[in-house]
Amino acid sequence: MDQYQQWQEDQYKRWEARCGRCGACCGAFDGDPCEHLQGDKPGQYHCGIYAGRFGTHKTVSGKDINCVPIRDILHTSWPGDSCCGYKRI
Repeated sequence: MDQYQQWQEDQYKRWEARCGRCGACCGAFDGDPCEHLQGDKPGQYHCGIYAGRFGTHKTVSGKDINCVPIRDILHTSWPGDSCCGYKRI
């Protein structure tokens, strides 16, 4: 791996490490989360299809949702976003 590729990998890991796995961006606080949001322990979640998460999916109740990169929504507000590790920076 060349130096630039290593730098990119390191940046990706640093960015991903900011996530506290609160699930807020996936609907954990609004009562109708993404069907792929899975609980690990109280207040901690993960995406069951993380590598393929972007695009249209369903909520638990069957509504269409669009999963987008977090950078696309950081300037907006959503239920529970105050716990988002990306927004607290």
